[in-house]
Amino acid sequence: MSERVLLVEDDPRLAEMLTEYLGQAGFRTNLATLGAAALRQLADSPYDAVVLDLMLPDMDGLDVCRQIRTRSDTPVLMLTARGDAIDRIIGLELGADDYLPKPFEPRELLARLRAILRRRTPGKTASERPLHFGRLDIDTAARAVLLDGVRCDLTSYQFDLLLVLAQNAGRVLSREVLMDKVKGEHLEAFDRSIDVHMSRIRAAIEADPKKPRRVITVRGAGYVFAKVQD
Repeated sequence: MSERVLLVEDDPRLAEMLTEYLGQAGFRTNLATLGAAALRQLADSPYDAVVLDLMLPDMDGLDVCRQIRTRSDTPVLMLTARGDAIDRIIGLELGADDYLPKPFEPRELLARLRAILRRRTPGKTASERPLHFGRLDIDTAARAVLLDGVRCDLTSYQFDLLLVLAQNAGRVLSREVLMDKVKGEHLEAFDRSIDVHMSRIRAAIEADPKKPRRVITVRGAGYVFAKVQD
């Protein structure tokens, strides 16, 4: 059965092109031209992913993203024409899984969409063996992270980043290696979105995110997961 995608885009030409392109790629795509309409559609029926333009006529796309994340963990791919990187950072902090600046190639959108959907399929990127680090448990089968038995609020992308680090505990992984392992494609070293995701991971699993004990930054090298058994 083909996967359902909600496209939230008010530009009629772009919306028509993307709907046709995604349809040819095997997706069932529904269109919402307003943020409020998108939220209603998401409440009425399940979708496998949302492609969300941040510039909408009725409400800020960032607010749409925030409301989506409070209701579900449906993957969100942001589209932004804004030049300021702060909007992309805020979007990632609100729970978006990835972003794509306009203008973009439809093939890249398709690749990124498939990547975030792949990450939601259990067993694709990790074994079924759960990982235990003191108070922290990573359930690979359920794709859940528990701290003292309470589920941590992480996006699909953030779960996979943490899982890759934990499976390589004690080993320093560069940003390029992490993005290659998680997204399945090599991204440029200056793509700093991964740092935003790491901040969100620390906020979820660290007692003091400003003084992390589990996810450690190694300056000039990348990140390492420390085997803390507290």
